[in-house]
Amino acid sequence: MTNVFKVFLSRFCTDSLDSVLFLKKINTCWQDHCRQMIMIRSIFLFLDRTYVLQNSMLPSIWDMGLELFRNHIISDKMVQSKTIDGILLLIERERNGEAVDRSLLRSLLSMLSDLQVPEYLNHVSKRLEEEGDRVITYLDHSTQKPLIACVEKQLLGEHLTAILQKGLDHLLDENRVPDLTQMHQLFSRVKGGQQILLQHWSEYIKTFGTTIVINPEKDKDMVQDLLDFKDKVDHIIEVCFQKNEKFVNLMKESFETFINKRPNKPAELIAKHVDSKLRAGNKEATDEELERILDKIMIIFRFIHGKDVFEAFYKKDLAKRLLVGKSASVDAEKSMLSKLKHECGAAFTSKLEGMFKDMELSKDIMVHFKQYMQNQSDPGSIDLTVNILTMGYWPTYTPMDVHLTPEMIKLQEVFKTFYLGKHSGRKLQWQTTLGHAVLKAEFKEGKKEFQVSLFQTLVLLMFNEGDEFSFEEIKVATGIEDSELRRTLQSLACGKARVLVKSPKGKDVEDGDKFVFNGEFKHKLFRIKINQIQMKETVEEQVSTTERVFQDRQYQIDAAIVRIMKMRKTLGHNLLVSELYNQLKFPVKPGDLKKRIESLIDRDYMERDKDNPNQYHYVA
Repeated sequence: MTNVFKVFLSRFCTDSLDSVLFLKKINTCWQDHCRQMIMIRSIFLFLDRTYVLQNSMLPSIWDMGLELFRNHIISDKMVQSKTIDGILLLIERERNGEAVDRSLLRSLLSMLSDLQVPEYLNHVSKRLEEEGDRVITYLDHSTQKPLIACVEKQLLGEHLTAILQKGLDHLLDENRVPDLTQMHQLFSRVKGGQQILLQHWSEYIKTFGTTIVINPEKDKDMVQDLLDFKDKVDHIIEVCFQKNEKFVNLMKESFETFINKRPNKPAELIAKHVDSKLRAGNKEATDEELERILDKIMIIFRFIHGKDVFEAFYKKDLAKRLLVGKSASVDAEKSMLSKLKHECGAAFTSKLEGMFKDMELSKDIMVHFKQYMQNQSDPGSIDLTVNILTMGYWPTYTPMDVHLTPEMIKLQEVFKTFYLGKHSGRKLQWQTTLGHAVLKAEFKEGKKEFQVSLFQTLVLLMFNEGDEFSFEEIKVATGIEDSELRRTLQSLACGKARVLVKSPKGKDVEDGDKFVFNGEFKHKLFRIKINQIQMKETVEEQVSTTERVFQDRQYQIDAAIVRIMKMRKTLGHNLLVSELYNQLKFPVKPGDLKKRIESLIDRDYMERDKDNPNQYHYVA
């Protein structure tokens, strides 16, 4: 690479170009260099992100490229003077009314900015070292303090803001660890230096973090981007800022500020990110790595204000993992639960713990049920497993009255008799949405087993009675709700495992479509999972979960207002609002509080003072 720069340099020195052509040539050289460095960095990305990051003394590939360009091109006296003189000439021409190439000017000034801030910091360090050496060698030692103070003031103190505005963002973007370390060391030497560095550090985190959180198009990668950004700033604090507490605390404040600029969505996406890590089939991490990932996620979780949104989505996803048997590891699930309990208290996780208790109790009940079935005169050919769920612990599911087969109905009744015989006075309500089954099927190629949802089971069992059914016929026979049936048929006829053939062909299921059993079905596996559809979140589910959170918040606000008024008896509006902000654990707008107060006045829980409308009285 050094040889390439020497060729460039010899070309600049031999060509007798006018100022503008010279600037264009330098700019082309700089752009080519940047493009080539990006390509080299992409090829060695793993090396740059792992080995180099772990060795703080090593410059990144990009830094090395800048250093080479600076040393071999820009540091050359002739190139430097012609570049600066050319830029000044263009600015002067424009001031005199001539049209000039502004994009060329912008590119060259950006180049000098990229190259000059680290170079200037090196220059300051060198000057300070030289002056210190002079004092040791031949100057009076009493002059050391004022002399060094003078150099620091003139070279640093007068230019703190300019240095940061020109270079800090770029150094942080490029993760330039050695330059940032040097900047921190130098700024710590001058009065107010660290404070102004802290301010710009905080602004950078807020600005960069906001770009991650605020754009809905980047929601898919939001949580991973937040985790990567957190790793990056942690590394900079540890290596460059020597774990300085002020930088750590300001980083936490800045994260909390930007992550809550978009209410609720980050909390929802963090819950979904945890779900993707705790699901069965997540092969990317060992148990130790998974534990480390969960710890990092918890750090991001701490910054979020609307933790109830996280809880609602986490609970919904946990329920699916447990009921559909898609949890990667019970140990990992319980580890996450204990982290949440430690972070938010026992009240936050009591329902989640109740879900695990239900699953354990259900296993015991099923052992007794199996023994009960063996003593029946007609035990039947279907092996039934039932999970008994306590209503208050689990998400609320809308019951769907589907048409089960006679064998299924008979089994349900047998279980009902068994269960109520042991627990009289309880009421059983069957939830079909998360039921699943293993179906045996015969094809020309041989026998297969399908792991399917209950809705998929009801559709497939119809093909024991006939070869072809229309969408309308299946809907009437199964009783499955329209949109759910379309999703179910799509998974059976349009997915990877096409057990049914749809005509006419197409990705979506339309009215009038006909479905035929696919006797030619082939698959390399004996047992095929088609019930992943149950794990996917529908738009309706997402909306109803969010609405349920807002409904719960209204109840919590009402309860808090009544609690405060019951204790205080009489209170002014502003004091009541202030007290509510202290008690409520989620973000809330003053307008929402006002609506809840009005609602409670209408329902006679409290009343306005007759003389002062801003004063409230508790109504016993």
